[in-house]
Amino acid sequence: MSSPNFIDYVKVFIRSGKGGVGCLHFHREKFNAKGGPDGGNGGDGGHVILRGSAHVRTLQNLKYRRHITAGDGQDGQSQNCTGANGENTVIEVPLGTVARHAETSKIICEVLEAGQEIILSKGGRGGKGNTFFSTATNRTPMHAQPGEPSIESWVVLELKILADVGLVGFPNAGKSTLLSVISAAKPKIADYAFTTLMPTLGIVLYRDNQSFAMADIPGIIEGASSGKGLGIRFLRHIERNSLLLFMIPADSKNIINEYEILLNELRKFNPELLDKKRLLAISKSDLLDDELKQALSKEIPPKIESVFISSLNNTGLMQLKDLIWKHLND
Repeated sequence: MSSPNFIDYVKVFIRSGKGGVGCLHFHREKFNAKGGPDGGNGGDGGHVILRGSAHVRTLQNLKYRRHITAGDGQDGQSQNCTGANGENTVIEVPLGTVARHAETSKIICEVLEAGQEIILSKGGRGGKGNTFFSTATNRTPMHAQPGEPSIESWVVLELKILADVGLVGFPNAGKSTLLSVISAAKPKIADYAFTTLMPTLGIVLYRDNQSFAMADIPGIIEGASSGKGLGIRFLRHIERNSLLLFMIPADSKNIINEYEILLNELRKFNPELLDKKRLLAISKSDLLDDELKQALSKEIPPKIESVFISSLNNTGLMQLKDLIWKHLND
């Protein structure tokens, strides 16, 4: 059901380059039949490297590239010629990419900055030629080193969008509409459930030319942590958000009950999400008069700050931005 252009999870096989073999050779020429050792070293194998890029948004470039290898080091040659090093293979990934061992799920690294380079699989060192082993007491070494072998493994790459604010709510809660109004993002908007099938990131402008990033993820339903609806596939995108903005429409049958359901799904997925700062926005508040707003305000627990908003007529949006900015900078 997700967009074919938004890939946030891939499993790839990687292999670094093996080191070249050291050369076992002695210098020979017409008038020098017993020259000394002149075997060169083997070249180092290439690395497989992850590089963070601000211009890459998804892992789409790896969708059909499941086997990634680096170049092997060349063997050493006579006349003390060192073999060429194997070529590195660089994989450009979006910021927020996490690499894990496929078998153990142990985190190998996280790419968080543009231009950051991390060696995912190190190339083998080249073997030493017999020249290296020549000493004052052993002038004719009869051995050279083999190169180190390549390293092979299956690695899972998953993307967790980097944003200051993550929107959390049921389908059709108005998350995409809000993001389209307060940022330049253009998420798909329609009057049916699961309109949003992929996360969308928008930059929200604030006072004095300041800004913050807001992420809209597909709607959560009860049982999402067990795989219902779009399941937990997109919940990881809010793990790095500093603040969670819960959105519940004003025409909901029970605002507090919906809030507790959303909170419970996050708890089941990752209890640490409950440690994040939270705000509650009652969307579609243009459907309410002042009396209804006052009545609903009394039902909302005092532990969470709330604001009534309407993306249709821009009501409460500046107040919402002020609250978000305040909590982001506490």
